[in-house]
Amino acid sequence: MPHISRRELKQDQLRTTYEEFEEFFKQKYREILTVVGIVVVVGGLAGGLRVYQDRREAEADLQLGIALRTFRAYVGSASQVSAIPGLQSFPTAQAKYQKALEQFQEVIQKQSRFPQPKSVEIARYHVGLCQARLGDTAAALKTLEEASRSSDPELAALAQYALAGELVKTGKIEDAAKIYNQLASHPTSTVPEAAARLALADAYRATQPAKAREIYQQLEKKFGSDVTVAQALKDQIATLPSR
Repeated sequence: MPHISRRELKQDQLRTTYEEFEEFFKQKYREILTVVGIVVVVGGLAGGLRVYQDRREAEADLQLGIALRTFRAYVGSASQVSAIPGLQSFPTAQAKYQKALEQFQEVIQKQSRFPQPKSVEIARYHVGLCQARLGDTAAALKTLEEASRSSDPELAALAQYALAGELVKTGKIEDAAKIYNQLASHPTSTVPEAAARLALADAYRATQPAKAREIYQQLEKKFGSDVTVAQALKDQIATLPSR
């Protein structure tokens, strides 16, 4: 039997391994192509979905910007603002908020598919504000309740604050107080503790002035170093009903 050198043996092993791999590849070629194709398709779909979602968000942001511009528009004679190019105006507050309401609702309707852009949550909150300012308290309460469940804590706090204000209007002071106390216990940059407690005191002014005075005085001790807050508290205490 001829002697096989270590080098020849190694080459033979490499050749065998290569032949085995080549045979395996031939057998699995179609499966490999299928898997690669799926990866490419999934990657393409993911990229396409991202582009589609970005386009949806851009469209929603644009619509929201138009609605916000209406919401903040000037109310009064058009001749008074004619000297300011591009400044939008409405003859009455009702006309302004009615138009803004329609525009905010359009943002929500056009972006009804999930996942919804952040603009939809902002629009829903403003729908509630418009309904409140148009005097539709029942609709405002329902919309603001929904908006208060926003995944964004800053926006949720704003909606809860507005919701509590509507509850005060309907005479549900204690329900509003629960919300104000919760907001004060968990302050955010949009609704700081002082704002929540001040609103709570304001809610008690007409029916429980003594309780309102107590809250104002507590706020004076805690936030009296803030000149603006201190002056507002003095004004509120001075105008409290005597009973």
